[in-house]
Amino acid sequence: MFPQIRISTHATPHARGVALGQASRAQVGHSVATYARQFAACGIDWAQASRLAQRYLPVIEALDAGLLDEMRGLAEGSQVRFEDILTLNCRSEILPPNYFSGEPTAAEAALKANRAAGIPDWADDVYATPQLPSDLSECTAMCVNGEASADGQTWFAQNWDWIGRQRAALVIVESVDANGTAFTTLTEGGMLAKIGMNQHGFAIGLNILRSLRDGAEPGVPVHILLRHLLSLTGMAAARERLSFIQRQLGFGAASNIPCADAQGEVGCFEVAPAGWAEQRPHEGVVVHTNHFLCESLLTQQAMMSNFLSSEPRLATAAQHAAKKPLGLESLQAFLRDESGEFLAVCRRPNPALPPEARVESVAGIIMHPHTRRFWIAPDVPSKVDFQLV
Repeated sequence: MFPQIRISTHATPHARGVALGQASRAQVGHSVATYARQFAACGIDWAQASRLAQRYLPVIEALDAGLLDEMRGLAEGSQVRFEDILTLNCRSEILPPNYFSGEPTAAEAALKANRAAGIPDWADDVYATPQLPSDLSECTAMCVNGEASADGQTWFAQNWDWIGRQRAALVIVESVDANGTAFTTLTEGGMLAKIGMNQHGFAIGLNILRSLRDGAEPGVPVHILLRHLLSLTGMAAARERLSFIQRQLGFGAASNIPCADAQGEVGCFEVAPAGWAEQRPHEGVVVHTNHFLCESLLTQQAMMSNFLSSEPRLATAAQHAAKKPLGLESLQAFLRDESGEFLAVCRRPNPALPPEARVESVAGIIMHPHTRRFWIAPDVPSKVDFQLV
């Protein structure tokens, strides 16, 4: 299982950040090396990425200044620059809109700039120039309400697909927000939150999307948004908060946030610089992959490579959604579905690709909001058991 880090409920935001940084120093360094190379594959060196991240400081401060204090503490505790932590938390906004397009980029120049600046490059001894995945597959999520579940309660299930190397950067953080709301999140070292659930039984996840205006103007970064949502009581409160953010601050880049709460609601919130929309359940289930489904945002879809498996995986997810009633065992079977080989819901790495291009199911996650139970498969889900956190 990934390292579990428990943060004192009595600490200040800065002190919580320091404690998290001290406990995850190795994972933070791992994340910096991973994303320095990943940005370089997009033609962006780490210094450029850090400058792009600086643009998001005002909106983060306007949303929740305490999160900046926590990130400063996280930088101090992990012995990296604050700019490095900020860049990690803005990684979705720094990745360009054409990330899924398969278009070539000037990667070598960015890689040389990183080397000159002393940024560690973990693959120097294997590949000279970083590559983007050529057969991208990303996260698949399913949320189930009482109409379709075996126990009449809500369930959340997701595979987090990403660069397999980044599995070594994952940590499970148990902490609190400024108001004392406890939450647990599976996240990457250096990032405040990703997939998680709070004491109210509000469970959230993440499917990356790409829109035409990603990164064009500062807006709330998605990983900051995820941490912010983990302070809320459920989907009703999230709708209000998303509407406020759209009016006052905007969203920095596109993503889908699948949700389930202990009040019995499930759905997916698609966010983008153009706004947000909600995909509601059909016959008690909502499924999502990595393209827009809400009609009001369809025109925002950025170019996608023909190799992207988003639509085939959505079809596979829909097949599992029809196998009602759904519960822990059927959701595990869904997250272990390997039909489609390297483009499956449960994806094993393609050994023919360089390490930075080997997208795989890094972890599987199932959450039961009513009982606050949280299961994680800490590897490709077909290879390991789901363990109760």
